[in-house]
Amino acid sequence: MDSWPRLVRPLFRPFLSPAGLARGTGARRRTFRVAGGGFTLIELLVVISILALLIALLLPALSRARSAAQSAACLSNLRQLQTCWLMYANDHGGALPPNLSVYDLSTGEPIPGLDLRLTWCAGNAQTDVNTANIERGYLFPYNRSTAIYHCPADKARVAGTNRRHTRSYNMSQSISGISFGKVLGHLPTFQTLMQIRSPEPAHLFVFIDVHEDQITDSLFGIPLPGDPWDGMWFDLPANRHNDGCNLSFADGHVEHWKWAVPKVFRSLGQAVEPQEEWRDYDRLRAHIRKTVD
Repeated sequence: MDSWPRLVRPLFRPFLSPAGLARGTGARRRTFRVAGGGFTLIELLVVISILALLIALLLPALSRARSAAQSAACLSNLRQLQTCWLMYANDHGGALPPNLSVYDLSTGEPIPGLDLRLTWCAGNAQTDVNTANIERGYLFPYNRSTAIYHCPADKARVAGTNRRHTRSYNMSQSISGISFGKVLGHLPTFQTLMQIRSPEPAHLFVFIDVHEDQITDSLFGIPLPGDPWDGMWFDLPANRHNDGCNLSFADGHVEHWKWAVPKVFRSLGQAVEPQEEWRDYDRLRAHIRKTVD
């Protein structure tokens, strides 16, 4: 004790005295805090538990907010593409942009004979590592931002690279789409704005958010009722916006659709299943051209 600093000695005298030692070894032990000290271990654990609880409560809300923001940005992209589509038609006497980029589901290659330059957007979203095909498209001059072709919630990457897909959207087969002739029968399409009557422009979808694991070419095809391929998803809609996707329509407005059944990619040209998914399939088919006037 005599060798300790004079200022420290008074602090420890009560605990090193015989009486102090006796109290420390008794049945009752006291916890004490030096004046100006920090939290006890129990208090720290309580604070940490409260923080963990608050984080657990806030994370779902933050996730929903982020998802809503991404969906809003996606809708903005579609609205801008739809504006480009209308501007093109106005500049070309009402003629609609060509929509002729179609890939074979079995080979993953363009269908032979198609001129991929004559389309609103060429290329394969699964393999394109740059925006060259977007920039060659007929709509690019009306908005030179390649970002509007990509949904912010689409996190897919080109296989073997660290590059994200450059495109997340397709244009409906009803818009200047290719006719498959004897293979699938005549595919009715609108070639001009004036032709759009059944369905009306407010009910004809033009651009659609496509599933990131399936998107290849830029045409969204769906078999007509009675077609040999009826009941097959040629192109699978996206599911990344709260089990739904976003669409634009010929009158210029955009919508978010919630699916009856979540869209899960299984294979190219997958069957419509379970049975409840027919509600989504027929809902989309109600917004395309199905007959020739």
